[in-house]
Amino acid sequence: MLGDEQVSADRPFRVFGIRHLSPAGAYHLLSFLDEAKPTAVLVEGPSDANGLISHLTAKGVVPPVALLAYTDQLPIRTVMYPFADYSPEYQAFVWASQNRVHAEFIDLPTDRSLSLYDRRTVRAEAESDADTGEGGEGTGRRSSDYAADQSSLYLAIAELSGETDYESFWEREFEHNLQPRVYEKAVYRFSELMRSHTEEQEWKLAPAEAAYNEVREAYMRRKIRETIEAGHDPERIVVVTGAHHASALDLRLPAMSDADLLLLPKAPTRLTLMPYSYYKLSSQSGYGAGNQAPAYFELLWRCMRQRDIGKLPALYMSEVVSHLREQGTYRSTASVIECVRLAEALASLREGSLPTWRDLQDAAIVGLGYGELSVVAEALARTNVGTAIGRLPEGVSQTPVQDDLNRELKRLKLEKYKSAVATTLELDLRENRRVSSADAAFLDLNRSVLLHRLELLGIGFARKQGARQQSATWAEMWTLQWTPEAEIQTVESTLKGETIELAAAFELKEKLEACGDIAEASRLIRIACDCALGKLMEQARAALQQLAVDAGNFEQVAAAVYELSVLISYGSVRRIDTEPLVPLLRQLFLRGALLLIDAASCNDEAAVSMASAIQTMHTVAQEHYETVDSGLWLEQLRQLSSRDDRNAKLSGLSFAVLLEKNEVSDEQCSIEVSRRLSPGIPADLGAGWFEGVSMRNRYALLSRMSLWSRLDEYIATLDEEAFHRALVFLRRAFGAFEPREKAAVAEMMGDLWGFQAEQIGSQLQEPLTEEEKEKLNELNDFDFGDL
Repeated sequence: MLGDEQVSADRPFRVFGIRHLSPAGAYHLLSFLDEAKPTAVLVEGPSDANGLISHLTAKGVVPPVALLAYTDQLPIRTVMYPFADYSPEYQAFVWASQNRVHAEFIDLPTDRSLSLYDRRTVRAEAESDADTGEGGEGTGRRSSDYAADQSSLYLAIAELSGETDYESFWEREFEHNLQPRVYEKAVYRFSELMRSHTEEQEWKLAPAEAAYNEVREAYMRRKIRETIEAGHDPERIVVVTGAHHASALDLRLPAMSDADLLLLPKAPTRLTLMPYSYYKLSSQSGYGAGNQAPAYFELLWRCMRQRDIGKLPALYMSEVVSHLREQGTYRSTASVIECVRLAEALASLREGSLPTWRDLQDAAIVGLGYGELSVVAEALARTNVGTAIGRLPEGVSQTPVQDDLNRELKRLKLEKYKSAVATTLELDLRENRRVSSADAAFLDLNRSVLLHRLELLGIGFARKQGARQQSATWAEMWTLQWTPEAEIQTVESTLKGETIELAAAFELKEKLEACGDIAEASRLIRIACDCALGKLMEQARAALQQLAVDAGNFEQVAAAVYELSVLISYGSVRRIDTEPLVPLLRQLFLRGALLLIDAASCNDEAAVSMASAIQTMHTVAQEHYETVDSGLWLEQLRQLSSRDDRNAKLSGLSFAVLLEKNEVSDEQCSIEVSRRLSPGIPADLGAGWFEGVSMRNRYALLSRMSLWSRLDEYIATLDEEAFHRALVFLRRAFGAFEPREKAAVAEMMGDLWGFQAEQIGSQLQEPLTEEEKEKLNELNDFDFGDL
C-alpha cells in the first residue's frame, strides 16, 4: 500500500538507460555504479522474480541463463527474460551482490504481463480484418505499418551516418565509445529523441503496444516510489531500464495506484531459472531484443573488461581461423594479420577508430574465404553466434523436474551431451559383464529408460533413430541435442509430476484413458515397457485385452500383434516379464487370421496398407511359430490366394508367401499362373495379381521358369488397349525390382526368346530410340481414370 506522502521531484533518483545485450552498456553501468554508490539498484524486469535474484548471481552460475515464467494451468503459456554475461541488467545484479546493496526488479509481475500479452494478441487477431471506419485498415495492418515505419526510420539513421545498417551505426557510435559518462548521456538523449519522434505514430498504428508500455511505466514509477518510501535516499537509487523508458520514469507523472493494479487481468504463474544458449539470444532465432552476433559481443565484452578493446580484431580473426582449422581448412598467421589490416582499413573509410562486426566479417570473407562466403560460413557462424550454453549449479532455484533431470543426466553420465551441437549416442541394452557394479552393467539400459521417458513427455532433448542392425532388439541409436525449447518442455512437465518418472507415468496414464483402438493400446504397452513403468504396462495390457474382444480392423490387429511380438522378443533384454502377454498375442493373432479374407475385399488404394499388414502378420507367424497358430495363418493365405472375388494384388501377395514357403508345387504354380494370366481375365486384374506376387521373395520367383513363360504368353495375347492397361501395373511391379533382379529377368526372358545373355545385356545398355522414348511418354501420360 502506498503512503499518502508525495515524493518531491526536487530529490531525483538516477536513471541509467541501456540497450539490452549491450557490452558497452554493462561496462559504463559498472563505472556509474562505482561512482554513484547507490543503496538500491532497481532493474527493469518482472517484480515477482525478486526471490530469484540471489540465485541468478550465485556462485557457479554461468550465463547465458534466463528467467522463465509459465502459467500453472493448461494450456501453458511462457515468457522468458534471458541474460548474457554482458547484459547490463545481469551486471547490475552482480555489482549489487558484491557490494551488498538492495536490488530488485520493478516491472510488471509475470501474472499480469502474461495476461496483458494474451489480451493484446487476442484483440489484434480479432481486429486484424476489421475496418476502422476511416480508411478500412484493421489493427493488424496498422501494426504492420508501424513496424515498417520503424524499419524505415532505422534505415534512414544508418544511411545518414554512412553505414549499411542500423546495427553497424549503433556499434560504431555507442559500443566502441568508452569515454566516461558519454554513453549514459548519449543513449539517454538519443532514445528521448527517438521516443518523441515515434510516440505519435505508435499510438496511431500500434495502440495496444503503446498502452501496454504506458501500463508498465506507471507500474515502474509505483515501484520507485515504494523504494523511496522504504527509506532509501532518492539520490542513492539507481534505476536500470531500457533507454526507451528512461524519460518516462519521472515521478511528476502518475504512478499506478492500488485500484489500477487490481483492475489488471491476472493469470497465476510460476518462475524458474534455466540455462540458455547464444543461438536463442541471437536475433537470427527470432528473438526481438537479441543481436546478430552474441558470441562476438562476448569477445568485445572481454576486451572491455581487460581495458584493451584494440585487440578485438585480432581475437576475432584468430577465432575464425581456429574454427576453419577444426574443419580441415588451414590459413596462415599472415592471413590473420592481413585480415585485421583490411578490417581496420574498412573502419577508417567511415571515420571509425575500430572495425565493427560487419567490417570484421567482410574482411574475413575476403582474406580467409578468398571472396567466397561458403568457405568461411560455418566458422563465421561459430565465431559470431557460438554454441555456448549456460549452466546452473545444484541448489540454484529450478523446478523439481529440472532438478531431477539434471540428477539423472549426471547419474547416467549424459551431462556432456547437454550441448547445442547434435551428438549421436549408440546404446547396447545387454548386460555388460566386464564391470563390477549393477549400475555400470546396465548403464545403457538405464539411459534408454530415461531417454524414452523424455520422448514420451515431448522433451526434445533426445530423438530416437533407426538402429544400424534393424533386427537387433538390444541396439538403440539416439540423437541428443539440448535447446532452450527442451528446457521449457521440461519445465512444462512440472504440471504432470515432480520427477521425470512421475511425469512420464502421468502422461502415459492420460494416453491410456483416451485410448480407443487396439493398435494404440499395444503401442502404449511397448512405451510402458521402454519407460520401465511396470504398473502402467499391466494397465495397458488390461485395456488391450478389453479392446481385443471387439476388434474388427485387420490392420489395427496386425499393428497390435507386431507390437506385442517385439515386446516378447526383447523382454529379456529389458528385464521384464512378458509371459502375461503371450496369451494376448495368441488371441490377437487368431483374430487377425480370421479377419484376413473379409478385409481383403478392398480397392487398390486400401490394398497398399493391407499388404503391409499381411507381411507384418506373416513375420510374426514365422518368428513366433511356437506361440501363434501359424498353420491357420497359412490356410487363410491359401484361401485368399485362390479367391477371385478379393483384391487381385492381395491374392497375388498371398500366393507369393505360399510360394516362398514351398507350399505350392511347380504344377500348382503353373495352373494358378495360367488361370490368373489368361485372356479372359481383365488386364488390370492379371497384372495387379502379378504385382502382388512380386512383392515377396523375388529369388523364389526367378527360379520358377514356368511363371515367366506363362507371363510372356499372356502379354503376347493382349490387344493394344489391354496391353497398355497391363503395362501400367507391370511397370509399377518391376519398378520395385533391384537392378540385378531386373537383369536376371531380362536374361531369363532372353533364354525364352532364344537370345544369349550377352546379347540381352548389350541390348539393355543401348540408348533408347526416339520411337521408344515416345512410347514411354505415352505411358507416362496414361489416363488412370477408367481403371
